[in-house]
Parts: sequence; C-alpha cells; structure tokens
Amino acid sequence: MYVCVQGCDASILLLGTPWSEMRMPPNLSLDKRRKVAFLMEDIRAKVHKACGPTVSCADIMALATHDAVVASGGKPYHVPLGRLDSSQPAPRRFVEQLPPPTFSIDQLIGAFSSRSLDEKDLVVLSGAHTIGKARCATFSDRFTSADSGDFVRRLQDNCTTDVNRRQDLDVTTPEKFDNKYYINLKEGKGVLTSDVQLLLNESTRAYVNDFADNEWWFWNQFGTSMSKMGMLQGPQGNVGRIRRHCY
Repeated sequence: MYVCVQGCDASILLLGTPWSEMRMPPNLSLDKRRKVAFLMEDIRAKVHKACGPTVSCADIMALATHDAVVASGGKPYHVPLGRLDSSQPAPRRFVEQLPPPTFSIDQLIGAFSSRSLDEKDLVVLSGAHTIGKARCATFSDRFTSADSGDFVRRLQDNCTTDVNRRQDLDVTTPEKFDNKYYINLKEGKGVLTSDVQLLLNESTRAYVNDFADNEWWFWNQFGTSMSKMGMLQGPQGNVGRIRRHCY
C-alpha cells in the first residue's frame, strides 16, 4: 500500500520541493540516503539506454519488487505493466490516509476496502512483513498494552537499550520470503499492533491459520493480491508520463 497512495505511479520516488512522500512517517524507512530512489534511477538509466524512454519508473518499481520477492525465496507472479508516472508527489492528505501500524482490525479492513482490497488481500499483503524491519517508535504502543507478554517485554528491553533500533518484523527467518510471519503470529510473536490485530477477527484469523499451514497458498495468493494492488489507479485513472528521471 505504501507505494500506491494514488495508484502505483512512482510518486513516492520524487524528492523535490516543497515536500516528498518518502519523508512522511509511513515511508521513513525508505528514506535512508535516498537509496530507493537512486536505485530505481540507476535501473531506469540502463533500461532507457537499451530501449529508449518506453518503460516507466512505476513499472520498474513493480518489476524490482517482484524480483526481490523471488530472490529472497518467494515464487514468481504476474506483474501487470503499462503504468504511467506521476509528475508530482501525491497530496499530503492521501499519504495521511495510509493505515498506520497502530490501526485496529476494523480500521485496517476499512482502509483496505476503500481501495477495493478485501480481507484476504489484507492478510496476504501483510505477509510482506516476512521481510523488513520496523523502528521501535512504530510499535512502542504495545509496551503499554495490558496484555503484554514475554515477547513484548523482550521487544521493550531491546528498544530501551537502543532507541534507534530497527526490529525484524519476522523474528524467525527475517531474510527469507516464507510463511513464518503467520506462524509467528500464532505463537504470539507479532511485532506491530496491526500484525497482532489480524488474529482478532474471525475472517482474518482464518486466513492467518490457512497461510501458516500452507506456504504454497500464501505464495500463490500473494502474487494474486500484488497483481490486484498493482492495477489500482488514482481518481484520474492511469494518467501521467514516462519520467526521464525517477527522482
């Protein structure tokens, strides 16, 4: 969801003034040394040198995401192409509508539903947390929860030791794209509030159980939901251009 605020149009890569989506709280983990924007620009330069300006930065991002999933152990999936690039960052109000990690399950379902994504999409796309890290600040709300257990106390201790700590979202196999995220949730080892919330709804809990039990179904459904999300468009549809520079 983070790259598709107004449709998957690579607006997140734009680093110009007066502001950038990448500097907004939901995307701060992408902002370090602007590495994501410059990586996409490096790929774009090579592609356009070979093929001319025929491939958008948005499509490059989608294809790079696919390849990262496969390289980390996931399975290939269909990547719909033909997106155009936005010429400016998404409006701030759109970025502020992204579901934060503190959302309840009802808020998560509502946020995904507003973008034509259902409860199965919510659970399977949350499975992307099998890769990646979160800053302590993004899950500090759990430290004051009445039902905090040993796992949360360990998270809190680690964050007290280093307030700038970045915690693996998958505490079992953090560099492998597998279904351990769901197994961790069932064992009480979810990091974000939004992760744990998936167990508090009958429908989403059933999907967590299914994906924990069947890795192949998770891989197959992840590809389906990623393709579905990749087709999302903003209010104006697939409008824009092929940018000559991604950032």
